[in-house]
Amino acid sequence: MAAVTVAAEWQLLYNRYYRKPEIYQMQWKHVDLTRNKVACAPFGGPIAVIRDDAKIVQLYAESALRKLRIFNSTGVQISETVWKNPGGRLIGMSWTDDQILVCITQDGTVYRYNIHAEPIEPNSQLTLGADCFTHSVVECVFWGNGVVCINEAFQVYCIPDFNNPKPVKLADTDLEDFPLCMAVIEPQYTMSGNVEVLMGVADHVLLVEEDGVQEVGLGIGPLQKMVVSQNGKLLASFTHDGRLLVMSTDFSSVIFEYPCESALPPEQLAWCGMDSVLLYWDDMLLMVGPYGDPVRYFYDEPVLLIPECDGVRILSNMSMEFLHRVPDSTVSIFQIGSTLPAALLYDALDHFDRRSAKADENLRLIRSSLPEAVEACIDAAGHEFDVSQQRTLLRAASYGQAFCSHFQRDRIQEMSKTLRVLNAVRHPDIGIPLSIQQYKLLTPTVLIARLINAHRHLLALQISEYLSINQEVVVMHWASTKITASAAIPDATLLEMLLDKLKICKGISYAAVAAHADKNGRRKLAAMLVEHEPRSSKQVPLLLSIGEEDTALMKSTESGDTDLVYLVLFHIWQKRPALEFFGTIQARPLARDLFVNYARHYKHEFLKDFFLSTGQLQDVAFLLWKESWELSKNPMASKGSPLHGPRIKLIEKAQHLFVETKEYAFESKAAEEHAKLLRMQHEFEVTTKQAIFMDSSISDTIRTCIVLGNHRAAMKVKTEFKYLKSDGIGLKFLLWQQLGIGMPWKSFQRKKSHQLDMNVKFNSSRFTLVLHSKEQDIRLNSYRPFVEACVDADEKGEALKYIPKLTDPRERAEAYARIGMAKEAADAATQAKDNELLGRLKQTFSQNAAASSIFDTLRDRLSFPSVS
Repeated sequence: MAAVTVAAEWQLLYNRYYRKPEIYQMQWKHVDLTRNKVACAPFGGPIAVIRDDAKIVQLYAESALRKLRIFNSTGVQISETVWKNPGGRLIGMSWTDDQILVCITQDGTVYRYNIHAEPIEPNSQLTLGADCFTHSVVECVFWGNGVVCINEAFQVYCIPDFNNPKPVKLADTDLEDFPLCMAVIEPQYTMSGNVEVLMGVADHVLLVEEDGVQEVGLGIGPLQKMVVSQNGKLLASFTHDGRLLVMSTDFSSVIFEYPCESALPPEQLAWCGMDSVLLYWDDMLLMVGPYGDPVRYFYDEPVLLIPECDGVRILSNMSMEFLHRVPDSTVSIFQIGSTLPAALLYDALDHFDRRSAKADENLRLIRSSLPEAVEACIDAAGHEFDVSQQRTLLRAASYGQAFCSHFQRDRIQEMSKTLRVLNAVRHPDIGIPLSIQQYKLLTPTVLIARLINAHRHLLALQISEYLSINQEVVVMHWASTKITASAAIPDATLLEMLLDKLKICKGISYAAVAAHADKNGRRKLAAMLVEHEPRSSKQVPLLLSIGEEDTALMKSTESGDTDLVYLVLFHIWQKRPALEFFGTIQARPLARDLFVNYARHYKHEFLKDFFLSTGQLQDVAFLLWKESWELSKNPMASKGSPLHGPRIKLIEKAQHLFVETKEYAFESKAAEEHAKLLRMQHEFEVTTKQAIFMDSSISDTIRTCIVLGNHRAAMKVKTEFKYLKSDGIGLKFLLWQQLGIGMPWKSFQRKKSHQLDMNVKFNSSRFTLVLHSKEQDIRLNSYRPFVEACVDADEKGEALKYIPKLTDPRERAEAYARIGMAKEAADAATQAKDNELLGRLKQTFSQNAAASSIFDTLRDRLSFPSVS
């Protein structure tokens, strides 16, 4: 009996059933579709209503001001705003895929509103261009996220995507009159990837693109109405002689043709899924399929057709209906006289509830087809809007599943979860009448986003938790909305409310909520919120943006992230006076050290100010000394230029600062002598007119003076810097060697000390040779330097006097080898007992066969020490 009741409401179109259940009774009052422009969003979205300024209408108990009102699908008002926008008559209004209401006025201005009737800025800057301002817009055709308009000059303009609203002018049509109708093939369904506009003109259709215009469908017109199917492949059109033509969008073939009873074009033409076309006149809705007789529905009030992916919602002043094809699973169960397995399973549940033995009989009949019957009951439940019917069908599926061992067990659970979500959003208070097919196409994530935008945060949170979807987006949006709407609530109270909800999600960004609070002028609340942000990388930048520099510096140093510390330092550096900045970082060792490290490389003057402000005079002195060295690298400084004066002054300043700090007496003395030496070197360069003295060591300066024959200057340097006597020996020796003058070798053989030139004493038994260079001092306690100097000067006789004095037999062997004395070298190497040394000496005397023989004999003796 239940099956008969369900199927009695169906209408048969050839071999397919359609049904038109009422979803809602509209709860609005005094809304007449004939007096208003109405825009309905797909997927059960909101309904925008505004009085049609193109019609003369009678005002009842309402204001003369036009109001843009937004309702949900049950007629419950969500929001409203007074329409005060300039631009002339409202030409078109539609919802985008993102549920943004787009309104286009006569002058081509595009106004956009969200679901709360709040304008989306900048509205004034979005227009279709100067041509549409000069020549008014006449007609608009919307799709998904775009629109096509034609103006009085027959120019066609397009905005392909409202997310990136850039008007594009399409090719000139050269029309002399307005087209009879227009339709759009969306970019996703065209070969070029651009929008294609179809215009009914005379007996053909113009296909207008950005690159050109084509004439297609010659001889099929004139067409009065056109509409493209959901998949962009088919075109339904109404001709001037009352025929409905359905053809492919490339106009290659006509799918079917139906002659209507009236040649008067319908007010609305729409696709119902992909199987039928709806035509609406004043009081009749005609549904035409490819075969069989059409189905007629009669209305005594105006209706609006809202195409969906699987049917059409029909909106009237009083109700909302959903006309769609009955699913095959539902037909198999409820068709009158059906004996299919699904119908017998449904009946078996009814018999089971009545405790009839016929339940077992039905199950035995469908034993082999039981899985298919269970699946049909589950699928049919998903397509039902009636909750009691859903429950009955799922019970039938569960009953059959108990006798089916091979059926997927979680299928009923999945469908139950889906239906719970659908029933929740279908509730009249929410008013989103989604079918299961629409829900799958829309996806749960987008549905949750739409609930959030409608400020249905609690339901969105419950659905997110139920479907195991991240709840952070919901909680974040709720927190932002709560802050915006709670201007009268004290910061402390509001903070407690926010924290209570924000703790639901682990890892949520408190900084993002705090940023929103700051944007809304709640800086104190923002500071309190950001304290709960665990991630320094998000916390510190926000603290800087709200003016909490000291807290930001503390948090950044505590985190140990040097990049964050530098970020705060540079921010404070730019905003605060120098002394205040110095005081701020002085208490933070990490921040201070990083600042000093940076300033050493890039901001010397600023760093000196910092050291002076903190009493670190020695650090200022070191900086001045370093600057003097940097100045020496200037190419001009190496040519005796006046740049030496500033260098010397810098070192003198450093010396004065060192004097003021008792712990740096050595540095003070070193700076004083360095400045004195540079000044003397500068004087020598000016006197000699040769830039060869600056930055030389004391020894090199004396040596250079002697080479130039300026003995008085050399003596002055020696006296001024108390040059040691022992140092003079090495210096004198090197000068003799470099100048190539005769060396007084005999003077070095005397046993007693005697006075040499430059008042240098010499002890023949043992002395220390000090070699000076600009880089380092090498101190050698040996006769080896004399030996090497003699050998280099080819004074073998003199060298023989010092080689025996070498204490290391290896050095003696190498020295004898250098002057060609093989036997003596071999004897010394034997004393060293070094086979490797003997091998090297043999290679040195490889041209001397007798010497090589001596070395071989000695190596053999070392290898066999028992052999004499």
